[in-house]
This record gives sequence, C-alpha cells and structure tokens, in this order.
Amino acid sequence: MSEALPDERIEDKSLGELVALASSNVSDLVRAEIDLAKLELKADAKKAAWGGVMFSIAGLIAGLIVILLSIAAAYGLVALGIWHWAAFLIVAGAYLLLAALLLLIGYFRIKKIDGASRTRKTLKDDLTMLRKRGDADTPALTD
Repeated sequence: MSEALPDERIEDKSLGELVALASSNVSDLVRAEIDLAKLELKADAKKAAWGGVMFSIAGLIAGLIVILLSIAAAYGLVALGIWHWAAFLIVAGAYLLLAALLLLIGYFRIKKIDGASRTRKTLKDDLTMLRKRGDADTPALTD
C-alpha cells in the first residue's frame, strides 16, 4: 500500500494511490476502534464481575441477618412467656405465611402473561392474507 511520507505532497499522488491511502486509513481506524471497544468491554466486564461478587456477598449477609433476627424474634416471644418450641414454631409459621403470600402474588403475576397475543394475531392475519392474495378467491400459498 502507499503511504503519505512527510516530505511527499498528497497533490502529487495519483487517484489510485489516494484511494489506496484512504482505504488503508479507514482500515486502520476500524481496527483501532475495535481494539478500543475490546479494552472498554474488558474493563466493563471486570467491573460487572466485581459488582456481582459484592451483590452475592451482600445477599449472603442479608440471609444471615434474617436468620439472626428470626432467632431474636423467637427468643422475644420466649421472654413474653411462650414455650421455646411454640415461639420458634410461631416464627416459622410467619415465614410460611409470607412465602405462601409471595407464591400467590407470583402465580397471579405469571398468569397475567399473555404470551405475545398481539404478535400471534398479526402473524396469523399476515399468513391469512398471503394465502388469499388479498381479496382474490384463489389462494396464493397452500399449506
């Protein structure tokens, strides 16, 4: 490929040399942009990985806190005069009710998913239109 040297004038180059020089510069620019994108994505991936690790540790600590607060709640009930086994059973029952409520809410949220019904309807209409070629009685496509 031809390159523009510092002591060389671009006006003295032929059209073919100028095109080759421009395409070489564009190729170099594209390669440089791809390398920059790779470096940025690698840095972003490292940041995302560290963020994921921090979220995981925070989730683990939150789980431990829930366990400790549950034990504290059970012993609080014991301090009110409830038997140990009954206090822990009450706390477990509260969690059972909470889990059942969350399952019920999740069930009704999932039941509301319509599964792209508008897309299915428009695709069905499109296929019907293709089969009938618009208004004609002769089908354009057969199954």
